[in-house]
Amino acid sequence: MTVKRNRRKHTVSFSERLQIAAGVARQAALKLPQGTEREVLLNKARQAETAVRINGWLTLPGSRRPL
Repeated sequence: MTVKRNRRKHTVSFSERLQIAAGVARQAALKLPQGTEREVLLNKARQAETAVRINGWLTLPGSRRPL
């Protein structure tokens, strides 16, 4: 018996999904008072924005690794 994988067709690119996630996390963080929860959301937003930049570097044709 084999297990069937769930496959999903994305209509939005990976970079766009990361940018949306970063925006949602940042907007949610702005609604919260200073504290741990807000810092966690801001960290998620920064991580998503960093992932967008890294994905951009990796998808450039003929690009070299950033120093």
